[in-house]
Amino acid sequence: MKLMLSLMFIAIFVLTLNSCSEGNSEPKFVFKDAPKQGVAAKFGDIEITEAELYSGIESDIYEEEKKIFEIKYDKLKTVLIEKIMAKDPKKANMTSDEYMDKYIAGSVKIGDKEINGFIKEKNIPAEHVNEQIKMRVKSLLEAEAKKAALDNWLAKNTKGSTLEAYFKKPSRPVFEVQVGDAPVTGNKDAKVTIVEFSDFQCPFCARGAEIVGELKKKYGSKIKIAFKNFPLPFHNQAKQAAVAGLCAHEQKADKFWDMHDKMFGDQTKLDAEGLKAAAKAIGLNTDKFAECLASNKFEAKVEQDIETGKSLGIRSTPTFFVNGKLVSGAQPIEVFTELIEEDI
Repeated sequence: MKLMLSLMFIAIFVLTLNSCSEGNSEPKFVFKDAPKQGVAAKFGDIEITEAELYSGIESDIYEEEKKIFEIKYDKLKTVLIEKIMAKDPKKANMTSDEYMDKYIAGSVKIGDKEINGFIKEKNIPAEHVNEQIKMRVKSLLEAEAKKAALDNWLAKNTKGSTLEAYFKKPSRPVFEVQVGDAPVTGNKDAKVTIVEFSDFQCPFCARGAEIVGELKKKYGSKIKIAFKNFPLPFHNQAKQAAVAGLCAHEQKADKFWDMHDKMFGDQTKLDAEGLKAAAKAIGLNTDKFAECLASNKFEAKVEQDIETGKSLGIRSTPTFFVNGKLVSGAQPIEVFTELIEEDI
């Protein structure tokens, strides 16, 4: 009897599992061409547009497409190099590595001078330096030098010619970003507007601030730069620093940028006392500043910037928009230069 009851219980349990499994299973997906432009999916009378599908994930898609492009681009260069090498009669009966070592990177020599120079530049503690570390440094420097030699060789062998590549470079997503009442520097009528979302406690944002400074020097009145706050939740002093910047801006618009430079110049002094000291150093009315800071007068404005950033899909800082074109992170200045030069 007990055995019968046990078997019945197991059978009911299995049936329950199966019914739950079927109830929770995904709908059947069929991937096919869209019935009309702009539609990403359809379920009965429910339509999901491409705009709805991609909203908030534009930057993720771009970054993944860029990775795929770079894989193709690197492979293209490799195949091109192999084919150019193959046309050289001197390559006969030689492997590509042998040809590389003899005719392209033969002059690459890494000695103690280069190794010690690298160790000094990277501030590697003397107690960590041994023969194994030196060999790793040598291998790294040799690889970099050989790559540079190969790039120069390829440039020399393709000079004056054009390579047509039949795959597309991914396009940066473009957003409509309103400057609003954000602090601004530069020419208000400039053709190029850069909107930065940043966090005063973020070390990468400090580098972003340096890039902004370099762009201001390089382009002057040709660009306009706007700053929006995006303090990250795990930076416990970032929101107060954001409020401090707006308190400075309230007293005089240009003072925001002085405060901006002070805060990014020393991110260890973003507590209330450090912010007050910075306000005094840049010539603000310290009583008004302290009152503004204590009242959290601009906290709602900071929250508004955060919500704007989230609506644009921002999840990290710094994030820039160059005439609406997304640039994630403190990218090399060449990335910004390319985008700016397109529009000035």
